[in-house]
Amino acid sequence: MKNIFYFIFVLIASSCLFSCTDVDDTLKEPMLIVKFNFDASQARLGNQGQPTLQTTGHGVQTPIINSISAHYLELATDENTQFGDGSIIYKGAETTLGGTPAIDFDQAKIVGPDETFLEIPLSQLKAGSYQWMRASISYANFQINVRKDAQYKATTVASFIGFSNYLGTTTIGNAIFPVNANKPQGYWQFAVNDDPYSVSGQSPANSTTFPNPMFVTSPMPAGVYAISGKFDTPLIITGLEKFDVTITLILSINKSFDWKETNTPNGAFEPLNGETIFDTGFRGLHPTFEKL
Repeated sequence: MKNIFYFIFVLIASSCLFSCTDVDDTLKEPMLIVKFNFDASQARLGNQGQPTLQTTGHGVQTPIINSISAHYLELATDENTQFGDGSIIYKGAETTLGGTPAIDFDQAKIVGPDETFLEIPLSQLKAGSYQWMRASISYANFQINVRKDAQYKATTVASFIGFSNYLGTTTIGNAIFPVNANKPQGYWQFAVNDDPYSVSGQSPANSTTFPNPMFVTSPMPAGVYAISGKFDTPLIITGLEKFDVTITLILSINKSFDWKETNTPNGAFEPLNGETIFDTGFRGLHPTFEKL
């Protein structure tokens, strides 16, 4: 008899356990998750979304991305949706410490490939059909090779490609960069790995590439720097989703690091010979999604 009571007790406890688990699963709010990834084989696009080759007199490399940040993310219904008229799902912090509004780098969320950049309740996204994604990339940290002392050396670059960037004191390894000011789009810093050499500089105005394949119907307003890409199939949100939706923003790094050559082109970036960074913008956006 004692064994029978024990069996009944275990059965009731197990039933409660499974029942509670089912309730927890039902109550879990579905989330919208955004991640970044990078593709060296994706098309290399220009500002109007067309395939483009490297500029004569310039050198190019395909970098290895360490981390990234964005200042603005927007889902657009179609190619006629103007910038700001879609569903804005993220906007980063800004500050006037530098005198005029700028991205506050100290508060920027920085993530590596396939790490979660954004996670918000899916209920915050307006129900509808979305064909396009816009992303204002503000920062990238990546590795390239430079030629120094007749050797090729791995180098880490910090690239600030937001519209304006307020920076305090930043570091790359042991290299320290005290800025404490606004820096315009195209400001960069780099430090040679395992070497004391470091330097910072500024790319020419309007040299950073931000492909927008729908530039004819939805051009970017003056001073707005966002890259656009189209989903393979529309992302349809009904408002009745029970599971998470994960968007992955796959950015083209196909020869995206661009510099002005001063020597005979040799595919090597040589800053000590006066070569300067021209463009660190990404070369295309392919957004994908999963409903899990």
